Amino acid sequence: MACLHDHSCEEHDCSSDWSLYKHIDLPKVSALNEAVPGSVKSVFKAWEQRLNSTGEHLESNEGDPELLVYIPFTSDVKIKSISIIGGADGTSPSKMRVFINRDGIDFSDVQGMQAIQEWDLVENFQGVLEYQTRYSKFQNVASITLHFPDSFGGDTTKIEYIGFKGEATQLKRDVVATIVYELRPNPSDHKTKAEGGGFSHVE
Repeated sequence: MACLHDHSCEEHDCSSDWSLYKHIDLPKVSALNEAVPGSVKSVFKAWEQRLNSTGEHLESNEGDPELLVYIPFTSDVKIKSISIIGGADGTSPSKMRVFINRDGIDFSDVQGMQAIQEWDLVENFQGVLEYQTRYSKFQNVASITLHFPDSFGGDTTKIEYIGFKGEATQLKRDVVATIVYELRPNPSDHKTKAEGGGFSHVE
């Protein structure tokens, strides 16, 4: 299901709604079949920057429009909707399949796997469409994998922006482990930790 915004972004802080990009573990984001290695990282940005093209984008290899994008988060998140801005001239993705918390899957895996949800996409050059999730199935998301099987007839698939609306639900996992450890401190090394500033929470 795709829907238009039901409000004016001038009167509503859309950037706060689409702030999950701050919780994306960007160094670990990856894509299969990207023409330029690492280019997938360029499509994750603040909502207000979604139409600002610097020439960087994600594009599949020539003659093969299929893409598989893996996005891990630094904390568990709840995802309410997804926004995709694709390329012109038939290069926008025409379909999206989503898998939750399935690390390390490839094209052969997704062909035989049941997606948690699928959408037939619309060419969305202005970023005004969003695809609502079955929200109850998008709780406690540690990672999400987006499968784009095809484009609207182009030789490649091009993506300019991927955004997620929702909320983070937990502290970073490594910080949680640190806090648990600190609840049972070793008195012999506690002074050293205190001198180093102690442990801090991540907001």
